[in-house]
Formats: sequence, structure tokens, C-alpha cells
Amino acid sequence: MKKRALGNNGLEVSTLGLGCMGLSFGFGPATDKQDAIKLIRRAYELGVTFFDSAEAYGPFDNEELLGEALTPFRDEVVIATKFGFKNGDSKLGLDSSPARIRVVADESLKRLRTDRIDLFYQHRVDTNVPMEDVAGTVKDLIAEGKVKHFGMSEAGVQSIRKAHAVQPVSALQSEYSLWWREPEKEIIPTLEELGIGFVPFSPLGKGFLTGAINENTTFDKTDFRSIVPRFTPEARKANHALVDLLGKIAQEKQATPAQLALAWLLAQKPWIVPIPGTTKLHRLEENLGAATVELTADDLAEIETAASQINIEGDRYPASMQQMVGK
Repeated sequence: MKKRALGNNGLEVSTLGLGCMGLSFGFGPATDKQDAIKLIRRAYELGVTFFDSAEAYGPFDNEELLGEALTPFRDEVVIATKFGFKNGDSKLGLDSSPARIRVVADESLKRLRTDRIDLFYQHRVDTNVPMEDVAGTVKDLIAEGKVKHFGMSEAGVQSIRKAHAVQPVSALQSEYSLWWREPEKEIIPTLEELGIGFVPFSPLGKGFLTGAINENTTFDKTDFRSIVPRFTPEARKANHALVDLLGKIAQEKQATPAQLALAWLLAQKPWIVPIPGTTKLHRLEENLGAATVELTADDLAEIETAASQINIEGDRYPASMQQMVGK
């Protein structure tokens, strides 16, 4: 698989990464540990060198899983993890205090079985802590050799600029896909100006753009999608028009809807690296096949024209979570 650069500080990763959250958190019961390790190692065999985790995924289980799975080839991969929640628990609220950031760095290093974190993201902007203090703490960790690169997740333009002025930000991770295009307004132009890479999470719309979910799909009570407005049966029924569009164009390209959705993201900018997640080996192989799907200017124009006529229904987060996004 080809490589792409994230930011201007020498961070190079595979064209597609692997989002590992769903293996142990967020989308129902955790995957069997050995099956999860097998999937992570298969991703590496297929050319993936970029793996995304966070202390909050579990909490802690995901980092431990990744540490065990990647140990045999640690020096050949880039591991991203995150800080930003009280005691690592996303239900307890935000905490990006310098002391907490340092604790997370040390504990994550142990769980990941490594001597450095390649990309250390602030998981969500904490408005109680000056961004200069957050970036300054990560800058110190970089100087100490514990961290290689600084990242931010779901941050707004103002926070990105403040942080970047203290410690260059290598990557921003935020949701971006054919059914969530908000970053195109301000975020992507800002990243381009500052030379920051973009890592879209949920590039397949939390699975919706694969075509495997419809209005009759049921979600486990521990599945985050069960409380997301965009995943109510009514919204899923209305939003299926986008999946139908993808399916039609994908057929012309001899690709799957998922591959087309990922190829579309890759075609937007050369510094965009999506991190689709999955628990299934066949889906992993399908997703990674997107790296070889070439979309022409005419293909992109066709997708743009058709997609512009579809209104996506439902918010992407419950109201209780909206206040943590885009600060």
C-alpha cells in the first residue's frame, strides 16, 4: 500500500489506517481477543502501518489489545492514541490538565508496550484548560522522547490555530464522509493553510455507507448507534438514498459502496488518511481494496452532483454530546 504524509513533520503512514475502537468499545460487545489480534495483524500484512486507539476505548482495553498485537512489528507501524477524559472514562467528562496528560502518556506507553507514542491526540477540546497549556505539555513530552507527534480530535479552527502556534499539529482527527461534510467549510481550508494532515474517522458513516444497515437493523444496547439521531429507523430509511447512489456508481467502477466512499475521501486531498474500523476480516480486506480504486474527475463530478440532491436526516451525535465537538 502507498504512503501518505500527515503534516509537515515527517509523519508518514499507509494510505488507509485501521480505527481500532470498535474492537473493544462503542459498537456492542467486545470482539474476542484472539480474533481481534488476528484482524490487527492481518491489516499489517495487507500494508496498514497506521493504527488508532485511545485510553477511553474500554477504557484501557483497546490499548492493551493493540500493544499485544503490534509487538512483533512495533518499529514498522505508527500508533496513535489519545488523552482528554477524566480517569480515561468518556462518561466522566473532560480532563486535559497538564498533570493528567502526563499520567496518560506514561500509562499508555505501558499498555501499548512501547517506548514512544507516535501520534498523541487531544481527544476533545477541554475549555477549562488553556490550549497553550495542552500544547505546551505535549511539546515537553516530545522533547522527552515519549511522544513523536501532536494531534487533535474534533477541534474547531480557533483551537487548532492556538495549539499549532505552540507545538505544530501533525494531524486532526474528525468525522468526515459523504454523509458528514461539515469539515469542508472551515476545517479543511485551515488544515491546508497550516500544513496539517486530516484523519477522518467514521469514513463509512459508522457502517451505514457499506449498505449493510437498513431501517430494520437492530443494535445492541451497548452499541453507540442506538442513541444516535441519524440512526433512528426513520432517518435510516430516508438516508438510504445515499447508499443507493453509492451502490449505483460503485457498480460502474466494479467496486463496493464502501470502497467507493473511501476512494472518494482519498481523492479529496493527498494528505487525507481515513481510518475505517471493522471487526470482520472480509470487511477489512474490502475496505483496504479502496486504495486501488481510481476516481476520475468525471466520477467525482457525478458523485458530487448526485449527492448534492440528497438531504441527510438526523444529527450525528445525541444532544448531550454536541457540546464536546468543534471547540
